[in-house]
Amino acid sequence: MKKRPLVIVTRRLPDVIETRMRELFDARLNHEDEPFTQAQLASAIAEADVLVPTVTDRIDAGLLGGAGENLKLIANFGNGVDNIDVQTALNRGITVTNTPGVLTEDTADMTMGLILAGPRRIAEGARVVPDEQEWNGWSPTWMLGRRIWGKRLGIVGMGRIGQAVARRAKAFGLSIHYHNRKRVSQSVEDALEATYWESLDQMLARMDIVSVNCPHTPATYHLLSARRLKLLKRDAYVVNTARGEVVDEGALARMLDAGELAGAALDVFENEPAVNPKLVRLARQNKVVLLPHLGSATIEGRVDMGEKVIVNIKTFMDGHRPPDRVIPAML
Repeated sequence: MKKRPLVIVTRRLPDVIETRMRELFDARLNHEDEPFTQAQLASAIAEADVLVPTVTDRIDAGLLGGAGENLKLIANFGNGVDNIDVQTALNRGITVTNTPGVLTEDTADMTMGLILAGPRRIAEGARVVPDEQEWNGWSPTWMLGRRIWGKRLGIVGMGRIGQAVARRAKAFGLSIHYHNRKRVSQSVEDALEATYWESLDQMLARMDIVSVNCPHTPATYHLLSARRLKLLKRDAYVVNTARGEVVDEGALARMLDAGELAGAALDVFENEPAVNPKLVRLARQNKVVLLPHLGSATIEGRVDMGEKVIVNIKTFMDGHRPPDRVIPAML
């Protein structure tokens, strides 16, 4: 009987996924769900046939240098692969896969929630009653937010998630604008009634709300730099459910503190799980909404991700090209 591959999983996954992995593979699971240390990752890379990391595991060139001869596949449990040095992996004959497509609707839902949360002060209002803050009932002038109907939404990154955000935002009466590496098809633009901006700078200067929905790559690191953030209107809001590294967090915090932006709503951070203390202080002052990376956190989404991981491993081990193989040209 053919030896089953040793599959090492770095975090706890949904029960149904872990059960199936144990049926198909020699699966070593992380029941404690404690993040792997670099030493544990190095040990796993040296021993495994297949590694299943997550976004919190940094698989860099140094770690890959210690890969054992058996390691042939890194099946990432996640859509992005910015946590993996894909080029080095391929140079060492290691295939990399991810889980695209299954998180689109969940992330777009959360993005729309944050688009509402900032201008309508939802998070701030949700704390009033539980925290026993003074509240004397309805008042014509108390805790006024901003209407989003009729406002301009600028989407940075018009891929699957960006388009899903646009569909939701259009239903809320927002005017859709976008900047993307490549212009989307005319049919997509027509369906979304979306305006394309070749110049990100020009778009940013005219938007009421900016939503970051592009992946983190070397080209998008601090894409919303201090200079570009300065282009935004003082009454604009920034929403980020993509990757923290896309926005210059320090510059954003300084502008919020100085009242140079109306607000921000962030689900991701540059140095997760650490969060910039300035942003935490601003959140306590109700100048920014902070969520602990919940964009894709649904039961259905996590199960779908796990099923994709299993299909990628099974296909690869059967001698075929896995459906979600990642190559540098895609990044």
